[in-house]
This record gives sequence, structure tokens and C-alpha cells, in this order.
Amino acid sequence: MKTLPRITFNPQVMGGKPCIRGMRVTVGMIVGLVASGHSKTEILELYPYLEKEDIDEALSYAAWRAEEIDVPVAYESK
Repeated sequence: MKTLPRITFNPQVMGGKPCIRGMRVTVGMIVGLVASGHSKTEILELYPYLEKEDIDEALSYAAWRAEEIDVPVAYESK
């Protein structure tokens, strides 16, 4: 995993959730916006204090976490 210096953790900010550069913008919020169809350009217009690299790192972090967590999957028997 490459380092992601824009992703920060602080128990005093958003309950310790992964945030962007210590701000009250969580990785989950960014991922949710992308998942709901917002483009990077739209997100940057909605949140002008964010930078393109913030979005890229949020998505990288979320992808890494998704790979690192074992999620039980129900298999359909035939």
C-alpha cells in the first residue's frame, strides 16, 4: 500500500473516521458522492476547499480497505 498523506485520523475530528487533511470531510462522504454519480469536477465545485488529489486518495484508501476486510458472502446452493 502506498502512503496516503492526505488521509488523516483524529479521534477529535468526526469520531476518528478517516478524513481528508484533518478536515471534517470523511473518506466515506467522498466515496458516497462518487458512488451516487457525482463527477470529480462536481465534487470540487460543491467543496471548493478540496483538491483533486484528495478525491483520488479517498478512493484509493476505500479500495484498499475493501480488499483488506473479509466480508462473509452467502453462496447460493444449486
